[in-house]
Amino acid sequence: MQTSSPAKPRWYREISRTQWKSFFAAWIGYVLDGFDFVLITLVLTEISDEFGLSTVQAASLISGAFITRWLGGAVLGALGDRYGRKASMVLSILLYSLGTFACGFAWNYHSLFAARLAIGMGMAGEYSASATYVMESWPAKLRSRASGFLISGFSVGSVLAAQVYNWVVPSLGWRWMFYLGLIPIAVALWMRRALPEAAEWSESVAEKGAKPNPFRPLFATRGRAGANVVLTVVATVSLFLVFTPGGAGMVPVLSVVAGLSLAAFAVQLGGKRGWALYLSMIVTLFFAFLYSWPIQALLPTYLKTDLGYSTDQVTDVLYFAGFGTMVGCWTAGFLGDRIGAKKAYALTLLASLAFVYPVFAVQDNLLLLGILLFLLQATSFGISGLLPRYIGGHFPTRSRGAALGFTYNVGALGGAVAPVLGAHLASGMDLGQALAVLTFAGTVIVVLLVGFDVPARLNRLMDPDGDKDHLAEEASQLSQPSQSAQAQASTAGDSART
Repeated sequence: MQTSSPAKPRWYREISRTQWKSFFAAWIGYVLDGFDFVLITLVLTEISDEFGLSTVQAASLISGAFITRWLGGAVLGALGDRYGRKASMVLSILLYSLGTFACGFAWNYHSLFAARLAIGMGMAGEYSASATYVMESWPAKLRSRASGFLISGFSVGSVLAAQVYNWVVPSLGWRWMFYLGLIPIAVALWMRRALPEAAEWSESVAEKGAKPNPFRPLFATRGRAGANVVLTVVATVSLFLVFTPGGAGMVPVLSVVAGLSLAAFAVQLGGKRGWALYLSMIVTLFFAFLYSWPIQALLPTYLKTDLGYSTDQVTDVLYFAGFGTMVGCWTAGFLGDRIGAKKAYALTLLASLAFVYPVFAVQDNLLLLGILLFLLQATSFGISGLLPRYIGGHFPTRSRGAALGFTYNVGALGGAVAPVLGAHLASGMDLGQALAVLTFAGTVIVVLLVGFDVPARLNRLMDPDGDKDHLAEEASQLSQPSQSAQAQASTAGDSART
């Protein structure tokens, strides 16, 4: 007599209550991250009017948060590698919350810009800490889903920010939007008390008594340590001057200086076998930001100035965009687990090209604009929900936090370039046309880099014996029994408490 095999459990039943709790804690942090970051794009016109800013100055306030991201991502990521993902996540939330709160007290352009620098450092750490925390807590075969679901929190935060803008700014003014930045502090304190540590980090690092120091190559000798301190100052000052009026007339030279300084860090952190991976990953992420952030940063300005939309209409359009990104992140997670993160990323981005120019061809049909923007954001910005899974798979657990934090946030300088470049292009063409050109060109480049697996191919050239994917199921088999035991113990503990 033939017996049928038991039905395979639903994927969400393979995740323990503790793992879901870990996910939602990180997700809430990312919602607040998205809320805080999008605030500046929503109130940019109000701030420009009050402080008398030019278009380039206003755009530089968006860019300001990117200037210090590379440093915040590397430092807070390294802290996560050494002391745990949870500690890094809490510190990151505290930093960007205090920076957002300080924006509400800004008295001029420079004080607001300084607060944006603090926000950038905190958000950089939040991205790497939350991403590594969730993926190292979930089963290996579901990590694309963990990645996509987590990043969807940013979209929820942006939609929430648009609604709060509609409630708060017309009656209380733009400063009150930033005063809400204190809310994430309560979340951080709760996370510090209630959350477990990421299982994979605990097994690979904490339980072995290891104390990883991803920055060791930077301080191998006294001379190298001194040189890298100088490089840090040079890179930061150069970026500051590039994205503020102070560097007027010297932007090309300063950009080269900053780029070479950051490339020097990448080569040292990657070492003899990994430097090509670090550099190619940074280039890929730079263009990923360059295609996605023109719309994220300047869409509200485009809607208000070029199309003449009211506050309510802008909010409606941003709903479409935010929900499109959210749906895209969710879809990306399922698609990535089914066909692979790299293939899903490249194919979906390729499909997004069909919507770029139509979005900016619509002039007076809000519903059609919303639908097209929903589709563009779902296939373009939404698919970036796979980025934590895509990046993290290239690096081992002991250095994943610092590597992901550094490469992602150096690449994030593409997001700093995007609004400024868009504003400059808009001086010779319509803002909508400038945004379409940047989005289309950047997307094509990323499709080629990811589709042809350029970072991994270069890494295999330098290190033929290196793992193809450190987050894949086969790469995590040794840790699965203890993760399973931890999940069972956690479930038993949860049952005993109920």
